[in-house]
Amino acid sequence: MKCPACGHENGKRAMHCASCSQPLSVVATPSATPVRVSRLALTSFLCAILTPPGAIFLAVAYSFLAGLAIARTGEDLGTTPLQVIFLACMALLVVAFFLGLVSLVRIGASGGRLTGRGFAVIGTAVPLVLGLLLLGISLQEAQRHNTYGRMHCGTNLAGIGKAMLIYANDYDDTLPLAGGDGTVWGPGLNDWTATGRTEAFGLDPNGSGGKATISASFYLLVKYADVLPKSFVCKGNRRTKEFKPGKYGISIDRLTTLWDFGPDPSRHCSYAYHLPYSKYALTTSSEPGLAVAADRNPWIDEPQQKARDSSLFTPDRGSFEGTAEQAQHGNARAHKNEGQNVLFLDSHVEFAKRPYCGLDDDNIYTAWDGDDNIRGARPKPYESQPTNEFDSLLVNDPPLGR
Repeated sequence: MKCPACGHENGKRAMHCASCSQPLSVVATPSATPVRVSRLALTSFLCAILTPPGAIFLAVAYSFLAGLAIARTGEDLGTTPLQVIFLACMALLVVAFFLGLVSLVRIGASGGRLTGRGFAVIGTAVPLVLGLLLLGISLQEAQRHNTYGRMHCGTNLAGIGKAMLIYANDYDDTLPLAGGDGTVWGPGLNDWTATGRTEAFGLDPNGSGGKATISASFYLLVKYADVLPKSFVCKGNRRTKEFKPGKYGISIDRLTTLWDFGPDPSRHCSYAYHLPYSKYALTTSSEPGLAVAADRNPWIDEPQQKARDSSLFTPDRGSFEGTAEQAQHGNARAHKNEGQNVLFLDSHVEFAKRPYCGLDDDNIYTAWDGDDNIRGARPKPYESQPTNEFDSLLVNDPPLGR
């Protein structure tokens, strides 16, 4: 050991310098540094490893129950539970990923005091792989549900079409038409729980006049053709719920004595109907290619959602016309803007990718404006009318107060 005062080299165990007798400083041997596994790395590892089996078990269980429900009742359980599972799993994977990154940084800066780099690497890598897998599964499930929603909606409209023909056979070939002669389209009925038609629609003593909703004409199929209220709810129209009289303090036994789908029928009826309160109301002798009913009109307000901006709609019918996205802006919202199920008078149902699917490319959601029947004029609730007997104008009731 070298003396700091005179520079003389002394023995390793010398306490004083042999040359100048100065005391030599003794450097203590450092004690062993404790090493422990990073708790963050362990947490990251556990979050990443425990998520896959839990997610797979829950998803498989849900798919089994959903398939069983469809087989027994024809009703889908919906995607909400699966979405909850997906979001919970993604949250755990995000936690695992970021904890893994933080752990790797802390382990690297610890000077050997922290270990667990393998745990941190797994906690970082597994979420990347599993996250992509779960995203793919969720997209596939969303597409499956959208396809099922289209089929369910088409089945609803096919059943409604058959019931309309049965109804028309009993009522002089006239499709469901609420009220009486001269009844106009109006917001809400006079009394949807009335015991008689006159009180329900506010008719004159001679049975004419008054007002009725679009859904009141649909409701005649519940009263007289044994169609259930759930048949008027599209799965893709999540803001619309099945009409249940009990929610309004009315016994289910009175279902066929009522006159509409509750006080605000827009909440319980997903479909638009060719305007029945006009001189161009449909009969079974009208043109077979006329559209009778379809998914909700995008230019009319929906429950908790405003109507679309019609300036964004441009048909894609030529080299100088709009894009597919601009054309889809004219579609119903229920099926991801991809199109709408349409019931035609000849009783067939078609999923039309564009709303201009009526006679001579007539836009079923707008009235002919004398210039362009593919674009047409945006309908005004309680005011618009079909232009002639070949103009399909499918409308629905806006929420009350709009």
